[in-house]
Amino acid sequence: MSVLDAVRKLVVRLSPDPVCDDCIADRLGLSQRQNANQKTRELAGQDGFERFKAECSLCGATKLVIRKLR
Repeated sequence: MSVLDAVRKLVVRLSPDPVCDDCIADRLGLSQRQNANQKTRELAGQDGFERFKAECSLCGATKLVIRKLR
């Protein structure tokens, strides 16, 4: 499974709750937060994925998050 597929699967599983790049990187064991950032930017705007500033459902911090609208 590619990193993009893993990120997509995690975001879909957590939706409609938003999740930040740091939590995505942590949950998927990615070595760099930038890997998650790059993949969430790829997903944003397509297939119901949206990226915006809000509270992350996992860590509670307010930052850029992504979610999939159902």
